[in-house]
Amino acid sequence: MANTTSAKKATRKIARRTAVNKSRRSRIRGFIRKVEEAILTGDATVAQEAFKAAQPELHRAANKGVLHANTASRKISRLSARVKALSA
Repeated sequence: MANTTSAKKATRKIARRTAVNKSRRSRIRGFIRKVEEAILTGDATVAQEAFKAAQPELHRAANKGVLHANTASRKISRLSARVKALSA
């Protein structure tokens, strides 16, 4: 348990940041899930729209520090390739 006042404040701040990051991560997973479900159904237009919605969310998560920048880029690249293969 934290003893000093500053340590107690730090634990409160960490708890708030954790809650925000958890929410953002969950939101990202939802967007990715929509793209993957559209890919599985084979609907290229729905998959493209879902990907267009997911891409800025992944970039935003990388900017906010929820995801590493390379992780976001990798996920976007792989989703993009799958969506492109679907329409081709």
